[in-house]
Amino acid sequence: MSLQAEAQSLIDTEAARKPERCVIVVDEALAPGKASNAAAVVAFTLGQRHSHLVGAPLRESDGTAHPGLIPIGIPVLKATTQQLSELRQKSLAHCDVVDFPVQGQATTDYGAFLDAVNALSGPALQYLAIGLVGPRNRIGKLVGGFALFA
Repeated sequence: MSLQAEAQSLIDTEAARKPERCVIVVDEALAPGKASNAAAVVAFTLGQRHSHLVGAPLRESDGTAHPGLIPIGIPVLKATTQQLSELRQKSLAHCDVVDFPVQGQATTDYGAFLDAVNALSGPALQYLAIGLVGPRNRIGKLVGGFALFA
């Protein structure tokens, strides 16, 4: 094995050992109900995209089973609308990003939601929440300055 191949193998092995981190960042201006909805929508999609993050089923002493939950936790942080857009842009190259555009809470019709997002692009699109999954150190650097949503 060449020195370069050995080095790449070591890098790949080290990356595989690093635990993943999952965070959701919500627009700090949202009312609690809207913020909860935005975080739930993002979490649902993150769970679908990263099913390996779901832990083993929980079992009571009598054998009653409950679905597995995420064992690494999901901090919910807050940011301004501008910070959400910047975070999304910075994160795209470093981790998986699930974003929830503001149009998602403007209608209950998914077709209308699709049309509203399709009519915009780039900076014209604003976000209610952003979910990130990736290496712990990279996610930490991206969201280190954000406080918990309270």
